[in-house]
Amino acid sequence: MVDHEADELERALRRAVRGEVSFDTTSRALMTMDASNYRRVPAGVVAPYDADDVAAALAVCRERAVPVVARGAGTSIAGQATGLGVVLDFTRHMRSIVSLDPDARTAVVQPGVILDELRTAAGAHGLTFGPDPSTHSRCTLGGMIGNNSCGSHSVAWGTTADNVRELDVVTYGGERLRAGRGLDGLPPRLRDGLRALVDANLAPLRTGFPELPRRISGYALDALLPEKGADVARALTGSEGTLGVLTEATVRLVDAPAARALAVLGYPDESAAAEAAHTLLPHGPLTVEGMAADLVAGAEGLPKGGAWLFAEVGGATREEALARARALARAAADATTDHTVVADPAGQRALWRIREDASGTATRMPDGSEAWPGWEDCAVPPARLGAYLRDFRALMAQHGLRGTPYGHFGDGCIHVRIDFDLLSDAGIRVFRDFSTDLADLVVAHGGSLSGEHGDGLARAELLPRMYGDEMVRLFSRFKDLWDPAGGLNPGALARPQRMEENLRFAPLPRRPVDVEFGYPHDNGDFSAAVRRCVGVAKCRDESVSGAAVMCPSYRATGDEQHSTRGRARLLHEMLAGEVVRDGWRSEEVRGALDLCLSCKGCRSDCPVGVDMATYKAEFLHHHYEGRVRPAAHYSMGRLPVWLRAAAALRAAPVANAAAGVAPLAALAKRAGGIAPERDIPELAREPFTRWWRKRARGAARGAARGGGPTAGGSTAGGSGGSARLGDGDGGAVRGGERAHGRTVVLWPDTFTNHLSPSVGQAAVRVLEDAGLRVVVPPKPVCCGLTWVSTGQLDRARAVMRRTLDVMAPALDAGLPVVGLEPSCTAALRTDLPELLGPPDPRAARLADAVTTFAGALEDLAPDWQPPTVDRPVVGQTHCHQHAVLGDAAERRLRARAGLTGELSGGCCGLAGNFGFERGHYDVSVACAEEQLLPSVRGADPAAEVLADGFSCRTQLDQLAGRRARHLAEVLAERLR
Repeated sequence: MVDHEADELERALRRAVRGEVSFDTTSRALMTMDASNYRRVPAGVVAPYDADDVAAALAVCRERAVPVVARGAGTSIAGQATGLGVVLDFTRHMRSIVSLDPDARTAVVQPGVILDELRTAAGAHGLTFGPDPSTHSRCTLGGMIGNNSCGSHSVAWGTTADNVRELDVVTYGGERLRAGRGLDGLPPRLRDGLRALVDANLAPLRTGFPELPRRISGYALDALLPEKGADVARALTGSEGTLGVLTEATVRLVDAPAARALAVLGYPDESAAAEAAHTLLPHGPLTVEGMAADLVAGAEGLPKGGAWLFAEVGGATREEALARARALARAAADATTDHTVVADPAGQRALWRIREDASGTATRMPDGSEAWPGWEDCAVPPARLGAYLRDFRALMAQHGLRGTPYGHFGDGCIHVRIDFDLLSDAGIRVFRDFSTDLADLVVAHGGSLSGEHGDGLARAELLPRMYGDEMVRLFSRFKDLWDPAGGLNPGALARPQRMEENLRFAPLPRRPVDVEFGYPHDNGDFSAAVRRCVGVAKCRDESVSGAAVMCPSYRATGDEQHSTRGRARLLHEMLAGEVVRDGWRSEEVRGALDLCLSCKGCRSDCPVGVDMATYKAEFLHHHYEGRVRPAAHYSMGRLPVWLRAAAALRAAPVANAAAGVAPLAALAKRAGGIAPERDIPELAREPFTRWWRKRARGAARGAARGGGPTAGGSTAGGSGGSARLGDGDGGAVRGGERAHGRTVVLWPDTFTNHLSPSVGQAAVRVLEDAGLRVVVPPKPVCCGLTWVSTGQLDRARAVMRRTLDVMAPALDAGLPVVGLEPSCTAALRTDLPELLGPPDPRAARLADAVTTFAGALEDLAPDWQPPTVDRPVVGQTHCHQHAVLGDAAERRLRARAGLTGELSGGCCGLAGNFGFERGHYDVSVACAEEQLLPSVRGADPAAEVLADGFSCRTQLDQLAGRRARHLAEVLAERLR
């Protein structure tokens, strides 16, 4: 479509619809891909407000012969949620549960309703919607109906088609109809045409469809047979938006078991598990899922074995469910290597998370190489699954391919990501040859090319191998009856394109892009790092649970461009250069990354380990290279410089006084790019390092007067004053006995040193009480975090190298380095070695030496008993702690000290410089209001407010008026 045609189309749509019409670069780039291997660039995006908007948009497109694609959450695996022309985005407005009738056990929903929203609403009445794909937290009912999605519980409740009653549809030609059972309610053209199609082809329709629980491929024309009640709604379900656009659906709800238990059965290998899966079905499980060790190696909680079946059962009570699960496990015992039965909901969720994340984790092979969908969900009769899997593995080996099958073993449906080379012509030929051979293998086993995700662009070309040419011609006739102009999702299902067309990788650069970070998990290739995002969209989860963090900005705005996936899509298009044409200078990419908090949540929560904080830093470095930067980059990006200068000039009292004068503070905030709503944090009158040196000098004088170390003298004095880093394991002696074990380096990060020295002082007391000898670097050190987060990577690298020079003696001595500020500790662990890379081996040594405060106490003073606090806690686990460092040691230390309760997950919203930058305040507050602030407001007044991160403590102080403390401060207060 040429530019003037696109402009005219945009204007016509704006006149016709009430919802948003977006033809800008960002909106188009966000819709080029789904969760498949495919990419198609739309002309624009319409977010319809209601069914009238849908009809109006279709009318405008029809007049101009512009194709239309309906899209939900964009998690389709086969490419059917991509398209040319206009994309209808149903996730913005048409996402209401219109009604829910618990007596009739039905619900009426709009296509943009997220599955979990429906399940929550139904759960209030003891009901649920049966199909539950692993993307249940973000997939939409419209997308599920379009693809006939299934999920792990189809053993009990069937596919989406089994749970659809009526569909309200608008055709490309403008007809508005309600499809259910029977043809009489359809417009005469459709009614007569469908009747004629069926009557003339009764024999092939009765014999041409394999009987499978998971037969998703092709159009379900057999649903139109008279003996099946001419179920038009069922025939439309799974049609991938090629026949009509859904505006409303009436769906069936089922009883949700009051209690569930999970039997995890171990088997020697994948074949044994596959052979056993169908034998569990007579026990009435709700689900039978399978996976092998090559996918989940090292996962905690699994019984002994090389492969596992997850068999869930329900019951009226916990005891009944547990008894049924144990009975199933006993019945399977002859074939299993081990088993475990879990009735605790939290334990079940932890195990199910292993399975649900497989759609992401399977995209990487054990050696880190990439694996892709394309043959994601073939299905065979369950009793033939074992034989099929053996043949499948052999076929992969024949073509030199690898993959890790898993999935719905009880239904005979297998998911797999395969290490296709989709970047080279030779690799694409292998992809095609393997695909045709596998299609023949599936058919030979009586199976379906698709058992869950539809055919789309990936498999529709191969439908003649499954159904034969005659049936495929009937598919085309069926498509033409509904959509004679061919305007709805062309290229999917009927008259498909070749499977190797429109591959998402085609426009990407073939040579590595020149970048600053090392990207060690992607062999230094920034394109490969961006390719990590496969579109499963876990980052679009609209409610955070537990300790999860990703993606706070998306949950605050609800805008796709502020999700991890959205940002990765824009970076992909930046590299492709077709839609986003300005490369590193792109304002569209900068705008999407602007609200990224650099929380690093995606580094751990994303199933494929996308690290958007690093990508953002990389982008900002190139975007502003040789250009004037935003004021916040100079004020907060170079914060360590300004704070050191203030300390050297002993200017803290003056600076604090000025910050308390409103006009002066306003001027300073304006100049520094700081949000006017923010208070400027108070500078410490005495930095931690100055306190440390005074303490050391005092201890040294005391030792000199006493002719040696003072009784009960300070280890800090003995080690921090005269000792140099690397002096070994000496220490002061208390009462004639050796008082100290191992020497540790306490890292004086910028925030602790200049803004909260009480944390450092408390940490010294606790570490010394635990028998550790504390030393502090003799010169200023910095992790470079503030330069990294603002993309000033050249400066960050210089700062890091100077830090390594200072730390060299400690590294040579093998001393542990204890970090107190989680963000700085995480930067030492990840940013520093990934920015400096292998050329400086000291970077990896420092990263390996770094530990947290709680980790040091646990590993280096395992016999030390913390003081008893015995108080409930509330507060925040720092997002970098969650994503990079882990908080298991902190949890154990809190428990040993009698600090009970859980800290909030998510992100506090301040996130270093982010929440202080002008324009970010509202999003920062929205992030804090998600978990942290409500938990603190609702806590016991006696609860200890804990937050190890300076940002988290500042956010609580400024938004909740509560003083939070570092764990070290709480423990130090209770020491003798």
